[in-house]
Amino acid sequence: MLTQIINQTTISLAIISVCLVFGCEDETTAGETTAGETAAGETTAGETTAGETTAGETTAGETTAGETTAGETTAGETADESYIPATLGPNDPPPERGRWAEYLPGGDTVCSRGGDYRFYVRGGDPDKVIVDFEGGGACWDAFTCSIADSIFKDSVRPIADFTSVIESGALDGLYADHGEDDPFKDWTLIHIPYCTGDIHWGDATQTYREDLTIEHKGFVNVQAVFSWLQSQFEAPSNLFVTGCSAGAYGAALHSAYLSELYPMSKMAVIADSGAGVITQDFLERSLPNWNAEANIPEWIEGLQRPAVELSLSEIYIEIANALPEARFSQYTSAFDADQRFYFTAMGGEPSQWNPQMTSSLASIESATDNFRSYIAPGPMHCIIPYGFMYDRVTETADGEVPFLEWMVDFVRGDLPDTATCTGESCYDDFVCEGCLNGSDTQRYCGFCQGWPDNARFEE
Repeated sequence: MLTQIINQTTISLAIISVCLVFGCEDETTAGETTAGETAAGETTAGETTAGETTAGETTAGETTAGETTAGETTAGETADESYIPATLGPNDPPPERGRWAEYLPGGDTVCSRGGDYRFYVRGGDPDKVIVDFEGGGACWDAFTCSIADSIFKDSVRPIADFTSVIESGALDGLYADHGEDDPFKDWTLIHIPYCTGDIHWGDATQTYREDLTIEHKGFVNVQAVFSWLQSQFEAPSNLFVTGCSAGAYGAALHSAYLSELYPMSKMAVIADSGAGVITQDFLERSLPNWNAEANIPEWIEGLQRPAVELSLSEIYIEIANALPEARFSQYTSAFDADQRFYFTAMGGEPSQWNPQMTSSLASIESATDNFRSYIAPGPMHCIIPYGFMYDRVTETADGEVPFLEWMVDFVRGDLPDTATCTGESCYDDFVCEGCLNGSDTQRYCGFCQGWPDNARFEE
């Protein structure tokens, strides 16, 4: 039964999640995908494909090592103009402020199908560091691991592809330059790509069938990034740890390891759209295949039991209580389309996702002093990679709470209260309004298909 559900929904849902947020290698669409269909070969809302940009004719795939992403600008020009990001090794220093570079750490790092692993860094203040975990689905058996770049992201593209997506506007939010409006413009940003299908937790080589071997080495890759981080940054005063979707789980677990590296740093964790509402069946089928249990922080006593017995809320509670000086939080929308459909694909009832999510967040907050959450209206999946990060406002019982202000306070100000939409305000989503009336044609509009009717049954 589970395989049948996965066959019908998981492929299409994962395509929306992986392609809308991070782009796809092929012409797979996000905007035309429905819950029961895949959209390979179709075009996105506004006719923009994963390989194209919405402005001009520059595509991510056409940028080469000898070309720039805009005009004829060369690497020697100023940081606010286009340039060629450098490709560096594991012992090289961070790039100049405002510039990106990619690093090939080598060693035991690897992507799921044997490809090279790399990570990206935007130079900035060494005393203020963002550690950002990329998302992109997951795989846990022969079926889900056999479909390249649909169920999960299985490779890391060169840095020129990444920066060209930022320049096109398809990747925005935390990554783009918003000038004086950007509260993190001078921070160093370390972006940890994802290509192992294991939510950054794995250290296993799994042969699912004779012709299908997957390197679930997400934990190994992250630790290689951390080795570089530790060699280049002695003791940053501020650490902002975040991640979208699968990256949210990476941020949650690896925050404990960052605290070991930098015990004196002020650390704030915002896990974006990874609420951990899953079925027991999925838990038992995934974590053992990834060998995730071996990577649970052994110095946190409350986590020392079989991983299949741990819920995400328990992991948050134990890590947060072990690190009382750090701050932990989750962001999610009230009816996150991606999380709801994955829950359905795991065999859960979609009407139960919202109440289980709110119950989980409440249980974490009641058991800790340093956890908060932000529940926005609508079905959108993730906020950190998008421009509407600057415009999102949630109507709570106590009034309007702009997300950007809440995030800035959480990271570097007074600890804010939890912000949660209530009642009809949870259906009042300005992002989907723009998508459905045609004024917004970004890839993320795929999450708005069927909205709000597809969430009303959950009342």
